Amino acid sequence: MGQTMIKVLTYNIHKGFDRYNRDFVLHKIKDHLKDAQVDVVLLQEIQGRHLHHESRISAWPDVSQFEYLADNIWPHFAYGKNAIYRKGHHGNAILSKYEIAEWSNLNLSRFKRASRSLLHGMIELPNSNGPLHLLCVHLDLIGFERKRQIRALKHYVDSNIDASDPIILGGDFNDWHGGLGGSVESQLGLQEAFRQINGKYAKTFPSNWPMFRMDRIYYRGVDLLDSYCMERQPWSELSDHLPLYARFAI
Repeated sequence: MGQTMIKVLTYNIHKGFDRYNRDFVLHKIKDHLKDAQVDVVLLQEIQGRHLHHESRISAWPDVSQFEYLADNIWPHFAYGKNAIYRKGHHGNAILSKYEIAEWSNLNLSRFKRASRSLLHGMIELPNSNGPLHLLCVHLDLIGFERKRQIRALKHYVDSNIDASDPIILGGDFNDWHGGLGGSVESQLGLQEAFRQINGKYAKTFPSNWPMFRMDRIYYRGVDLLDSYCMERQPWSELSDHLPLYARFAI
């Protein structure tokens, strides 16, 4: 049985605003995501609804941001609404060219307005013998909260995913000082794609002068082919984060 290649991108889109939080650039993000030609997009800080922006910004889409980005490129999507406030909500999303057979959302935050969660989607690829688990995460800014969230993530994976099933876990780990990497790899039995290729985690924040290794793509049960950070224009002018890419065979 032949292998199937799957291309994955993880991206914190800053709710569709540029790195300075001034200009609404979701239409540009959509165009460049399309040009990236990936099979799966793992998105953080994506706006599900915002009543104030809907009435104030002429370019604001008539549908949710995840539906707008998905369009006819990624016909299957899931959205985890996590940060909820009077004017709307935002969270994580998975966009996929393959059908998402099942999905669930686990809120990892103890604070109502914080978008800290695990979005889990299951897809089946051609020629595969079972599901591929896609996990999209956004962890806390505070170190002890991130550690607690990693423990919650491990408990969820151990309880809901067979040990032999392949996993791709991507997102914004907010790991300012690099202390989480070993925990994720040892506790979950995962490897980080960019680090496997380049020997270190990718610098993804801030996008115009990346200094911090915030965003990751971890995996198990698939063969890593390539991984890189999209660090040049136009990406450095869009969100405050840079997107991270990985290509696998399964």
